[in-house]
Amino acid sequence: MDIQVSALGAIIGLLISIVLIFMKVPPVYGLFVGALAGGMIGGASLEETIELMISGAQDMITAILRILAAGILAGVLIKTGGAESIARTIIHKIGETRALFALALATLILTAVGVFVDIAVVTVAPIALVIAKNANISKTAILLAMVGGGKAGNIMSPNPNTIALSDAFATPLTSVMLAGVLPGIVALFLLIFSETFKFNEKDAKVALTDIEHKESPETKLPSFKAALSAPLVAVVLLSLRPTFGIEIDPMVALPLGGIAGSILMGQFQGIIDQATFGLSKMSNVAVLLIGTGLIAGVITNSTLGDVLIRFISDLGLPVYLLAPLAGTMMSAATASTTSGAIVAGQVFNTTLLESGISGIAGAAMIHAGATVLDHMPHGSFYHATGGSVQMSFKARLKVVPYETLVGLVITAVSVIMFGVVS
Repeated sequence: MDIQVSALGAIIGLLISIVLIFMKVPPVYGLFVGALAGGMIGGASLEETIELMISGAQDMITAILRILAAGILAGVLIKTGGAESIARTIIHKIGETRALFALALATLILTAVGVFVDIAVVTVAPIALVIAKNANISKTAILLAMVGGGKAGNIMSPNPNTIALSDAFATPLTSVMLAGVLPGIVALFLLIFSETFKFNEKDAKVALTDIEHKESPETKLPSFKAALSAPLVAVVLLSLRPTFGIEIDPMVALPLGGIAGSILMGQFQGIIDQATFGLSKMSNVAVLLIGTGLIAGVITNSTLGDVLIRFISDLGLPVYLLAPLAGTMMSAATASTTSGAIVAGQVFNTTLLESGISGIAGAAMIHAGATVLDHMPHGSFYHATGGSVQMSFKARLKVVPYETLVGLVITAVSVIMFGVVS
């Protein structure tokens, strides 16, 4: 497309979107207004700006279709109790003596198999509160363990982030997932070493009122092996491409994994409810993707990428640092791993590829960077996770520096793997 928007216009448009999101305007509308303003301030006419916005939204269609299909897998795991079964089994096997590690690992695995990170935290939270009360561990410590584990699992999961980045960089989904495994594991070990750091804030202690009626009955939960069947089937189908050259698109593999899991857990009679629930969760993401596509269409056709490349070069820094910086900036702007990763991927994919950065490296480092500041207070994740353990706004704020550190560790490992070493 020949329409060119100035870097200043793109930046102003992004800032307008950020301010509107901070003001609690629905993100898709904030992004819409920001895109419209950015295009026109950047020198494009109203008609040209609309053209850029529509083009950006159209580029999201493939990712949106795959994400909607992934809703079946997520819905099956959540509605059948499979996610809770996985969490309870892991925590029971490890035991309360290693409580924080158990909580982190349980949340990591839930997000790694396809459960949204905020839902994973909400799922594990009732168990975490009981453990924290028995072991005299603060809410701050258990929330950090769950959020940190969720971040670690999030970058190795067949979720909207990896699906969209896979599409943006024309890289197999399994490759993007595998790229997050080592950074996620390193972050998990960071949480293990924080096991002795219990946090003793009096305002963050677990009270009996926090855990009353919070635990759901275990008798109706599927077995651990049956619960794992859904993500395992999906991963096996996705891995046929790199292993045997048989390509099964995520649009097919992820729903098939969910259906297989529903059957093996003996709950196929509820598949419609499971799929409906998953669709309701993914629909919000799909709508958000349209908004990110609108502003991505404007920023992609601006000179912002070139300006950032020159800025990094003038500082004497390697060009590959654009990837994690883009992921970090965009996740901070949207307070969302998903939005941050998708906007950064759509906006900077061409710039990174033309700079000699491979598709898998660009996708991996953007994804890692998007975990650094995705927990800011203007996003829903901050409030959903704090509410899961009955934590006040002020007490929840104390966790932010530590979860930022987890994201920085994930990003540092990813940059070393795909920037420094490669």
